[in-house]
Amino acid sequence: MYEAQKLFDLAGKVALVTGGSRGLGREMVEAFAASGADVVIVSRKLPNCEQLAKEVEQNTGRRALAVACNVSEWNQVEDLAERVYDHFGKVDILVNNAGMSPLYDHVSNVTEAYWEKVIGVNLKGPFRLTAIIGTRMAQGDGGSIIFISSMGSIQPRANIIPYAAAKAGVNALTIGFAHAFAPKVRVNCIVPGPFLTDIAKAWDLEAERKRWEQGSPFLRRGGEPYEIVGAALYFASDASSYTTGSLLQVSGGEL
Repeated sequence: MYEAQKLFDLAGKVALVTGGSRGLGREMVEAFAASGADVVIVSRKLPNCEQLAKEVEQNTGRRALAVACNVSEWNQVEDLAERVYDHFGKVDILVNNAGMSPLYDHVSNVTEAYWEKVIGVNLKGPFRLTAIIGTRMAQGDGGSIIFISSMGSIQPRANIIPYAAAKAGVNALTIGFAHAFAPKVRVNCIVPGPFLTDIAKAWDLEAERKRWEQGSPFLRRGGEPYEIVGAALYFASDASSYTTGSLLQVSGGEL
């Protein structure tokens, strides 16, 4: 029998989080470091990653590596993996969190460039990074891979169709990679509902609150960013040692 604290202990682990400098990614980076892991903070804007890396090292004493990478670029993803392995020698936890869903006024006005950008960040990049790092995990001591999807992948609305399609692909990647890298690598997915991160600044929050109150039979609110941490620590740690190929909704009961 394990002690509860040991189940979630990440001491000696290395965790890589894309989209790690803000929002849900930042919350997960800080939680992993607080639980004992060294962290790799990845986003397109290096200064943001460097600032968080400095804070993590000061607050937790863990090592933190900041790396700039546009995950939609195949070559940049490969370079990212090489740099992390050169620096830390391993990756134990990979979180594919980077994502984007720019607004559009009507589906007929979605351009090919828009489509390629959304698919590239949300689906192509996570596929390539998981293929590279998951293969190394499977050849080594194993590890845990966590995809971040969206409730939009299950209940898409008219204003997020390309994003929803990409995230539905992420759900499929979760199960496919769980097969591909079994039994040494666990691959799971968090399916968030609406979280009140910085992207919520672009929302009509009053309209969203009305929708939550009318459409959700359960918590009827948006999630606070820290509320992603429990699911992330569960999948990253030995607490989920018998869980793979799983999609966990963290949505407040949104339907």
